[in-house]
Amino acid sequence: MKQAAMYEQDFYAWSMQTAALIRQGCWSEIDALNLAEEIETMGRSEKRELINRLAILMMHLLKWQFQSERRSCSWEGTIDEQRQQVHDLLEDSPSLTYELETKLPRAYSLALAAAVRETGLPKTTFPTSCPYTLVQLLAETFLPE
Repeated sequence: MKQAAMYEQDFYAWSMQTAALIRQGCWSEIDALNLAEEIETMGRSEKRELINRLAILMMHLLKWQFQSERRSCSWEGTIDEQRQQVHDLLEDSPSLTYELETKLPRAYSLALAAAVRETGLPKTTFPTSCPYTLVQLLAETFLPE
């Protein structure tokens, strides 16, 4: 079966065969168009992961700040975990650092919606734009008061 047809019919088999062809140096047999698409998809996935981790981090910081009476070790643990995950993503893919500033508004939008949903507080309770700097978000000890 041709590589392009296999891609449509059995993605797992296509990916295993493509990996084997690369290892063997059989470049002319590789389904280059679909391989390029998959590599781009992997990069976009890393960027989405960064946005999602930032959103979870910001949502818990918002909850920490605006529902102080409900603070818990669990929230603090989630904040620490998300920071570590962001640091790990940036360590594995340093070029994602350049995406932080531009993706911060999108991540905050997700965080705001989640904070409203989880706290039951009106949206007007929270700032309309991210109240935290990147330095604060990534600082190991920062917790808003």
